[in-house]
Amino acid sequence: MTEILILFYSKYGSTEALAREISLGADSVKGVSSKLRTVPPVSASYEASGENVPENGPPYIEKQDLFDCDGLIMGSPCRFGNMSAELKYFIDTTSNEWLNNALSDKPAGLFTSSSSLHGGQESTLLTMAIPLLHHGMLITGIPFSEKELSSTTKGGTPYGPSHVSSINPGSTLTSDEISLARALGKRVARIASKLK
Repeated sequence: MTEILILFYSKYGSTEALAREISLGADSVKGVSSKLRTVPPVSASYEASGENVPENGPPYIEKQDLFDCDGLIMGSPCRFGNMSAELKYFIDTTSNEWLNNALSDKPAGLFTSSSSLHGGQESTLLTMAIPLLHHGMLITGIPFSEKELSSTTKGGTPYGPSHVSSINPGSTLTSDEISLARALGKRVARIASKLK
């Protein structure tokens, strides 16, 4: 079985909603299963401050998950055009996994959400790509053969799926956002299966 790890941080639910759609896309590929994982919140002193197991939603990631996965799709809300501190904190603790090639030669995808239409989605996706490139991952996006990239008036970029929450209060994803999220899940799952 090919395993796709979907790692994300979500404070208000928009990024998690995308993660769940990406998971459905990955799981639709024969012989693939996805695993949702999140990271703990950080305190003002930048130390992980969450419990061992979240009360609701996916459990926190363990470093072994990076070794076990065949592909990784990572998501974060936009924070001034950058990934969230919570996700960055976790990534900054993966030196041992980098030294031991936990993610090397595995496909990766990225996703994000913002509260405003021009909230830095593409730069956030690019900032998440940088540490994955250092890990030796093969970054993939969404090709323009996905027609929703040309028709969306909300979220969605060639760098990865996205959501704009101010356009749809209550974190409701549009049909284009859902389609693009599932397309990325399928794409990374197919690539991971072929590479495995």
